[in-house]
Amino acid sequence: MKTFRNILALISLLLLVPAVPAQAGGLYNKVDIQIISDDRGKLREYPVDSHGRKQRSYIAVRDGERYRIRVRNRSGQRIGLVIAVDGRNIITGEKSWLGRREAKYVLGPWETAEYEGWRTSRNRVNRFYFTDIEDSYADAWGDHSAMGVIAVAVYREKEREHYGYKKKRDGMIARSEAARSGSAGTGFGESEWSPTRKVRFEPRKKPAFKKFIKYEWRRTLCRRGIIRHCGHDHDDGYNRFWDDDWDDDYAPYPWQLRQR
Repeated sequence: MKTFRNILALISLLLLVPAVPAQAGGLYNKVDIQIISDDRGKLREYPVDSHGRKQRSYIAVRDGERYRIRVRNRSGQRIGLVIAVDGRNIITGEKSWLGRREAKYVLGPWETAEYEGWRTSRNRVNRFYFTDIEDSYADAWGDHSAMGVIAVAVYREKEREHYGYKKKRDGMIARSEAARSGSAGTGFGESEWSPTRKVRFEPRKKPAFKKFIKYEWRRTLCRRGIIRHCGHDHDDGYNRFWDDDWDDDYAPYPWQLRQR
């Protein structure tokens, strides 16, 4: 009888212990990445098969719409962000593989930042806007390998000595093929003031997680059945960022590439 009571007590204790998700405690649940339209605010995401260290979703966009990438760090540590739009690093303009040695932005603990364009110098960016592939920045490079994908790799920082961190309003930069018809891309818009400063940041070997956001015209998402009640169609094609299975360079101007 005593043994039976002990078993009941153990079961009651286990029921009082909350279940902890596998990803809890990691950056997966502590870094929010959103796409913000200048006109419509936060764009609704349509999640797809996310698993492990990858998150994937769709968004519906409008032609000519200016946008920015908002990242909120809800952790008590600095993080490094490799951000690629249409497969190009938004700081250097180079082809991105979301690697740890690529140019990245650094976001302090509990901070939120918005990244709104291709960086052309330490103090200026040219705005992101949704457009046709032929008008996109990636097309100036002749690169359609990851068209229509906004990708962010979040890196933890290697262990380092603790020191005082002074919050500043400017950003921080750490240095370390056939297109589908009717698809969307990101253009190289007007220049805006956007000051940054360099900091030291040594990333860990692998990212804590990656997020991929595939943007398309609404009619395309309706045709593919991503947005419900719009009919179904399938649009096949290869996209290396959407397959189902310290350097002082900044992003060059697209007309410079077309003149090469």
